Amino acid sequence: MEAENSRQETLGPSGATQLPESTNCLACSEDGRFLSLGHSQGLSVWCASSLTCVADWLEDRLEITSIQMNRMAELAYLLGTIDDMGVARVFAYHCDSIHLLSVVNIMEDINKRSICLTFEISQGGHYGAASISCNGAVWLEVYHFPTETWLKELEMAVSQTQEPNSSGDVDVKWSPLSVATKIKPPKIPEGMALEGPDEVQTTDFLTHYLALDIVTKCHRHSLNTNEEKSKETNESLRRCTQHFLLPCGQFPGDRKEKSQPELPVAVCVWWSGSHNLFQYLLQKAPTSKPDAEPMPDMLWPNTKEILCSAVSRCNCYIALGLDNALVCVWDRRSGSPLSVVIISAVDSAFSRMQFVDYWPVSTDDSQTFPVAEVHLLVVCKSGAIHTITTGRGTQSCAMLLTERPKDSGDLSTITASVPFLQGLFLQVQRDGKMFLQDVINKQTVCFLMPPKTHLIATSCNPVYALNSQQQTLLIRGDQDPSYRASSKEDSQSQLFIFHFGESDILKQYIASPPDSPRQKTLSFDTLEETCNLYLQQRALCVDERNKAITQTWKKLQETAVMAQQGHSRAAAS
Repeated sequence: MEAENSRQETLGPSGATQLPESTNCLACSEDGRFLSLGHSQGLSVWCASSLTCVADWLEDRLEITSIQMNRMAELAYLLGTIDDMGVARVFAYHCDSIHLLSVVNIMEDINKRSICLTFEISQGGHYGAASISCNGAVWLEVYHFPTETWLKELEMAVSQTQEPNSSGDVDVKWSPLSVATKIKPPKIPEGMALEGPDEVQTTDFLTHYLALDIVTKCHRHSLNTNEEKSKETNESLRRCTQHFLLPCGQFPGDRKEKSQPELPVAVCVWWSGSHNLFQYLLQKAPTSKPDAEPMPDMLWPNTKEILCSAVSRCNCYIALGLDNALVCVWDRRSGSPLSVVIISAVDSAFSRMQFVDYWPVSTDDSQTFPVAEVHLLVVCKSGAIHTITTGRGTQSCAMLLTERPKDSGDLSTITASVPFLQGLFLQVQRDGKMFLQDVINKQTVCFLMPPKTHLIATSCNPVYALNSQQQTLLIRGDQDPSYRASSKEDSQSQLFIFHFGESDILKQYIASPPDSPRQKTLSFDTLEETCNLYLQQRALCVDERNKAITQTWKKLQETAVMAQQGHSRAAAS
C-alpha cells in the first residue's frame, strides 16, 4: 500500500484532536459551525473551527450509535439520535446547552418493546421520520415538530438560567411532538382474493398497482415448500426507506409554502421487495376517520423490485436502482420518468446510489425550458461502481468507473460525492485506503494518509463527516496496534482533519456551492401549464425515444427469427 501511494499524490491531515471514548457517530451542521458526536454515556457538541467541546449531555449506561444535526433557527439546532437499545431521542442545542426535548419511542410495556431502526429529521427541523419495529411488525411514523414553540421554550430556559438565584438547572415542560402520519406496508385491498399476477384486474390505477405488487411478491415467495410461513416471514421482515421532499415548483402543495422553501411538502416511501414508490402529502385536511390507514397520494410503479434510491439536491428528481441492473429517474415536476437506463454488467445488483454534485450549475437564462441533465453514482454489491449521465433531450450514458475488486479488502465502505469538489467523490475501502477519485477522467486524484501511528477506525463502517462550508473531511482514527502508545491519552481515538480547500492538488476542483440547495426550477400554477411542461420535455427527447423504439423493434425481430428457427428445428426432429 505504501509503495503504491508513493507513486500517487498524497494529502495528510492538517490537524488532530482527541475524541471522547467510544465515539460511534459524527455529524456536521449545515452551516458548518458545529459538530455533534455520539459516544458512550451520551453526546456532545463541538465548535467546528476550534474543535473544542462547547456542550455535552451525559447519562450512565447510554451509548449513542446514530446522530443527525439540523439547524432549526439562527444558533438553534435539533439533534436526532438512536442509542444501542433502539431508543430515538430529539435534542436541542441552544446557547451552549443541550436539552432533551422528547423521547420518540418510550418503553411503556416491556412486552411491547418498540425498536427504532432509522430516524431522520427533515431539513429545517419541521418533521421527523422513524421506522419502528415491534413484535415482528415494521411501520414508519412521521412526526411534526413544534419548532416555533420549542424556540420560545428554549428562550425561556435561557432566561431561567440567567436569574440571580438560579442553580443552573432548568425546569421547562417541553411541548410534545405529534404524529403526522403512520405508514404501514401496503396490503391487498379488501375483496381482492387473488392468487397470481394474471388475476389482477381493476380500473382503479392505485388499487391495481398495489394489488399487482403484493400479489407478485406473494406469488414469488409461494414457490417455497412452506408457503404460509414464507409469506408471514417475508411480511415481518419488510423494511422501509423514506425521503423528505421539498417544494420543486409544480408539486401539489408547493404554492402554499413558497415562503418556506425548507418546509417539506411530502415524504416518499418504498418497502423492501416492492416495485412501487409511494408518496404521501404531509399537510392534509383532517378526515372524518382519523384512525384510518393513510393511502398514498401518488404512486410511481416500476417493472422491477426497488433495491436503492436517492433524491437530487434540487429535489426535482428521484432515482431508483432496480433489480436486473435498471436505473429509473423520476421527474417530480411532470410525474413521469426522466429516463430509464440499463447497466450491462455481470454481478450488477445495486447496493446504494447517489446524485453527484456538479457546481456551478450552468443554465441558459435565454431558454424557456433548460435541458435537465443529472449525474448518478451507482455502487453494486460486487464492489463495481458505475456513473450515469442522463436527462431529457440528452443521450443516456452509463460508464464503469471502478471494476469489481479482486480482493475483498478493496471493497468500498464509503462512496460519497464531495459537494465542494467538482466531479470528485470520496472512497474508503475495507483495508483502510482513502482517496479522492475523478468521476469524469476515472483517475485517482490523491490518497488521504493518516499518520503512520494510526488507522482509520472501523474501516467497515467509518466514523466521518464532510464540512462543506469549511471544505474539510473529519474522520476518526485509532491507534495502530503495531505502535505502542506512550500513555493512555495517546491510545485514545483521534479526529483527523483534512483541509481540501488548502491543498494545491485540489485547487482546480474547488467549487463554491450555490446559495440555495435547490437548482433553478419553474413554477406552474395550473394543470394546463403542467401539461405544457410535459409536452416540452417529450419534444426534447423525441430523437432518443425514436432511437429506443428502433432498437426495440430490431431486438423483437431478431427474437422472432430465433424463435421461428428453433420451432422449425424442433418440428424437423
